[in-house]
Amino acid sequence: MALPAAGRDDIHEGGCACGDCPHGARAGHRRAVRAFLTRREELAAGRGVPAAVARSAAATRQWVSDELTQSAGVVAARGRAAGTSWRASLWPATLAVVWGVTGAVLAVQTFTAFGTGWTTTRTAGLVATVIVAVLLTAAARVHRANGGVLAPLIGEDNRLSTSRAVAALWVLFVGYAVLVLAGQLAGASGHAERDALIDGLALSRGAGTLTVVAVLCAVAVLVRRVVAVRVLGQRLQKVRALRPRAADLLTDDSGRGSFTDVQYVLVTGVALVFTAVRLARRPERFPDLPWGLAVLVLVSAVTYLAGKYAEGGRPVIHSVVRAREAGDLDGPIRAGDDIEVRGAGFVPPGGHEAEALTRLVVRIGAVHVHVPLVPVAGGFTNPSDGILTVPVPAEVEPGTVEVQVVTAAGIETNRAVIQVAAD
Repeated sequence: MALPAAGRDDIHEGGCACGDCPHGARAGHRRAVRAFLTRREELAAGRGVPAAVARSAAATRQWVSDELTQSAGVVAARGRAAGTSWRASLWPATLAVVWGVTGAVLAVQTFTAFGTGWTTTRTAGLVATVIVAVLLTAAARVHRANGGVLAPLIGEDNRLSTSRAVAALWVLFVGYAVLVLAGQLAGASGHAERDALIDGLALSRGAGTLTVVAVLCAVAVLVRRVVAVRVLGQRLQKVRALRPRAADLLTDDSGRGSFTDVQYVLVTGVALVFTAVRLARRPERFPDLPWGLAVLVLVSAVTYLAGKYAEGGRPVIHSVVRAREAGDLDGPIRAGDDIEVRGAGFVPPGGHEAEALTRLVVRIGAVHVHVPLVPVAGGFTNPSDGILTVPVPAEVEPGTVEVQVVTAAGIETNRAVIQVAAD
């Protein structure tokens, strides 16, 4: 028996993982985002602040920050649930793409067979396509909770890895080419034809392609190692994404276009298309890649790898000063005053979401101060990547005090020294 509408709303509200249903996890995430944005704009305009705290600027700022922190926590929780639901619902779509490509290959083979007839080569190509599709289907079934076919391409930060995607495409293509040759060898009737097919696998014929595949696979492994070592060494900040996106292949963690990623995908993609055409024109031979094009791919791979070494860096404090509002007198830093921590790298790439901003902490002496969120129309003025404004707690003893920032990625900055005067 169908439940009444109210009953369905109660059941599905919030964390349901029903995929695309109106009350599913993704719908809950969208509602939470809308509620957060509405609340932020209201507080930025000064509406909704209780009269009990409105008399004090410091109390108002802290209350607003706490309100937005709680709302951001709800958005983050709904976002994680939506990401899990999205990955679980993705594997049927990946299978549709795989078998759609298989159907396209069959259609092309059938269309081009008119006038020339059906050959052993066409049968071998179709059988190889079906074998690859079956293997990908099995892999998608095993990893159906983590994105199906895309599961091996998702990095530890929950983003699509450019290096893994490029290497996987080339490995898949080379495996397909070998299956095509194996199918022709199985259907060959004469010794001369079989010998010609075996000669087509000679190292001298496929040296360029094999070199490119080896380098691309090595780059995929090396990039993972480089990122892991730099993160563990606190030289690179990584914030986990809510879910993988196709744009991850061409952008950095902040979502901005990355030159190294774009050129890597473009050059390797063009080379792959060229190699596929070579296979289509000469299916009895392992597809070779001219050394000029192979060297271009190697240069692109080196550029991409160098970019991975160059990106990132530790956050750093340049200076700490007393914050001064219009009309205030200049003076030393005392307990209760606001200080500005000036530097760089306080907000890591991909850490501009409100939930990540709430994890920023400034350690003043032995006291950990969470950086308050200060909303304005369309965003926040505090915190920012280069300036953090925090109050000096009353628990801080007068004298020499060290200041240190802990970012949302858990990276600690250098220590800066300030002098806190007695009241």
